Amino acid sequence: MIEKSIDILVPGEINPDLILNDPHLEVRFGQQEVLVQDFEMTIGSSSAIFACGASRLGLKTTIIGVVGDDPLGRFMIDALHQRQVDVSPVLINRERKTGVSVILSRGSDRAILTYLGCIDALEANQVPDSLLAQTRHLHVCSIFLQSRLRSGLTTLFDRARSLGVTISLDTNWDPSGKWEGILELIAQVDVFLPNEQEALAITASANLPQALDVLAQQCPLVVIKQGDKGAIARQGGETVAVKALTVPVVDTVGAGDSFNAGFLYGYLAGFPLKKSLELGIACGSLSTRAAGGVNAQPTLAEALQYVSG
Repeated sequence: MIEKSIDILVPGEINPDLILNDPHLEVRFGQQEVLVQDFEMTIGSSSAIFACGASRLGLKTTIIGVVGDDPLGRFMIDALHQRQVDVSPVLINRERKTGVSVILSRGSDRAILTYLGCIDALEANQVPDSLLAQTRHLHVCSIFLQSRLRSGLTTLFDRARSLGVTISLDTNWDPSGKWEGILELIAQVDVFLPNEQEALAITASANLPQALDVLAQQCPLVVIKQGDKGAIARQGGETVAVKALTVPVVDTVGAGDSFNAGFLYGYLAGFPLKKSLELGIACGSLSTRAAGGVNAQPTLAEALQYVSG
């Protein structure tokens, strides 16, 4: 039997965020220049931010995705490597540019402009069985930006499960509003991690309890993020809700992905549901203390200070 040397494998998008920060930011067209308080280029994309959060907690984390042969691609590979994320499977596409998101941030709210580039270049069949065989857990997110990956997820999940890999999914928002095939896809995973708006839209529910009931019929463990209200989870007959932490919010970019990293650490460690949820809340809340998705991600020791049991 092949040793499971990878705690979490993340197949997904790899692109930087260019963040313009100002609490009073207003964009004006008509060739008007607007000054902002701060600017930063940092690790972007749900997949990469999640991978950094998982690695920060001490999980052996590997990412596979596609970048261009350009400065932005090299920036991402170097930045992920510096955060102890294994980037050895990352693919270089010399025909396409690395994707990029420009984020106009007011702190608690933001607008995002994204150039896809290589963001949708990864195909599910490019994730080899040899890599899956080394993996304990597979985490997939942001699938509506990744049409090529999404089209092959059913087969990828089947391959992963046959190799003893557990699976989690965070779809992120569907810009088309159709959510086609998502309930069937959720039925293939062990952990589903939507936010409240996504849960309501996927299930066409009028309220959160109804959405949770529908999703729990599809997946054995459903975790719904509620932003500054906290999160709620259901596993079997157990339902647990935890409130968010009160922290000074600088930037909410990637908070959901940091939450996912914390919750899945607890899941893989065999924590009780409430403890896993509290760890997710701690990681998501603490990540908002600085601009960008990765700059304030906590260590395990930091996050556990906010966990009761």
